[in-house]
Amino acid sequence: MRIDYPSLPARTIFCIDMKSFYASCSALLLGLDPLTAYLAVVGDTERDGSIVLAATPRLKSDFGIKTGNRLFEIPKDPRIKIVNAQMSTYLQVSTRLTSFFNQYVPLESIHTYSVDESFLDVKGTTRLWGSAWQLAQRIREDMLAEFGLSCSIGIGPNMLLSKVCLDLEAKKAGIAEWGYSDVKKKLWPVSPLREMWGIGSRMEKRLNKLGIFSIGQLAEAPLSLLEKNFGIMGNQLYYHAHGVDLSDLGAPIVEGQISFGKSQILLRDYQDLEEIKHVILEMCEEVARRARTATKAGRTISLGIGYSKDEAGGGFHRSTTLQTATNITLEIYDACLQLFGRYYRGETVRSISIALSNVVSDDQIQLSFLNPNKPRQRDLGYIMDFIREKHGSDKLLRAVSYTKAGTAKHRSKLVGGHKA
Repeated sequence: MRIDYPSLPARTIFCIDMKSFYASCSALLLGLDPLTAYLAVVGDTERDGSIVLAATPRLKSDFGIKTGNRLFEIPKDPRIKIVNAQMSTYLQVSTRLTSFFNQYVPLESIHTYSVDESFLDVKGTTRLWGSAWQLAQRIREDMLAEFGLSCSIGIGPNMLLSKVCLDLEAKKAGIAEWGYSDVKKKLWPVSPLREMWGIGSRMEKRLNKLGIFSIGQLAEAPLSLLEKNFGIMGNQLYYHAHGVDLSDLGAPIVEGQISFGKSQILLRDYQDLEEIKHVILEMCEEVARRARTATKAGRTISLGIGYSKDEAGGGFHRSTTLQTATNITLEIYDACLQLFGRYYRGETVRSISIALSNVVSDDQIQLSFLNPNKPRQRDLGYIMDFIREKHGSDKLLRAVSYTKAGTAKHRSKLVGGHKA
């Protein structure tokens, strides 16, 4: 099948990524130059096992310390500053950056993808700011002058190509631009598949089983084969491999991938079976709350368990699909317990992840003769959400959160999972 590129919408999308955002903000707060300082941001400076959340460019290049390292791996060098994450400050700066982008494009043309990454639709701004490349240069210069922060900008005709351009080229070059003419030369050689935005490790494994290991092979795969194995997502994958993305600014990159999840690396190793179940229940409560906030429910529940490094790591990730969609905490918890009981063999647990997918609107939840109390349970969930929203997330907790295994009480004092 040939792609008629000239018939596709002509847009100009910027994908803007802040360089070492957390570390740069923290450096500026200390009066340091983010480009020359040696600084690491960690989750908790009091714990040797705390994860490095961000590192300045010089710390990365000169000491090899990057996101994901542990605090104890940072050399004892007097030049290196180690600070706690200040999530409330980072969020404030991110909000100010949105206002900064509004100087160049209308608010409806801005999509804040994450704290440190945004999409801008700059179509129609040529008379004001010149070419896309000229505008990108101006944004970088103005941002450095106003905030002291650096950024990289990927430019493309849609969200997908601008993001992939950013990840694969602009982060090194500063500014890069990809068009449809670059798809075969720059996009198709991409391998492994997970380097492509929108393809995770699980999707990659499924594609590998079909003999697909590069984006070029994905583009050349029969559309019928992809649709047979992945449904509508197979259709999306096929067109994305050709660089085609018709989604509106801010839409999920692959429709159908919407899910509600929660994952956490535990503060310590968990070996006691009941303690592990306590954390799972807390996390099911959070996943259900996120689904209810979006007035959604899901049929597929996934549970991931990661083992301690003391046991050489490893773990499992399994899913189960219910007959009817749910956003009720205890129904999600029961499904997780079934998966846990089936695959857990007594290993020491250090991380847990839970997700609710196969999502539908909340009003599509079916009544059940086997559970006539389901409507009341769902309504109770919404009432609990309202109380927490009004009075604070720690004002209404399950009893397990007050045991030594509970983590919800501690996490309620965090912003973005880290100290405020």
